[in-house]
Amino acid sequence: MEFGVGTIVEGKVTGITKFGAFVSLPEGKSGLVHISEIAYSYVNDVKDHLKEGQEVKVKVIGIDENGRINLSIKKAMDPPPRPAGHGGHGGQGRPGGRPGFNGGFRGKPAPAEPTTFEDRLKQFMASSDSKLSELRQAERRSSRRGGRK
Repeated sequence: MEFGVGTIVEGKVTGITKFGAFVSLPEGKSGLVHISEIAYSYVNDVKDHLKEGQEVKVKVIGIDENGRINLSIKKAMDPPPRPAGHGGHGGQGRPGGRPGFNGGFRGKPAPAEPTTFEDRLKQFMASSDSKLSELRQAERRSSRRGGRK
């Protein structure tokens, strides 16, 4: 069996490290599943998701010049469904986002998710223009205050 990029095969976890897991493949080969390729959710500890001896389905995502095989468990399965209404950008509940900031749509319901690139570009440009306008107004107000000292 030839292992090319994109091939999906069954393997067995043979070792677990803090950065990933080694998987034994057919024909005596082995590869590494990096911690970022184990699950669609955040993986803090590989041992929370995998055990030595566990059978896993993996996808070959790369083979370097030294013949090392890079594998992915998450790409060998379908992605989980996205919750309805979440565009993934600028949402209020976004981790690390600013509290109270909802992408510039203050108090308004979120607009329908654009479907084409052109629609998304128009939405981005409108949002960008609005934010630039707000920044310029704030800048003018602050410069007026500074001039009265």
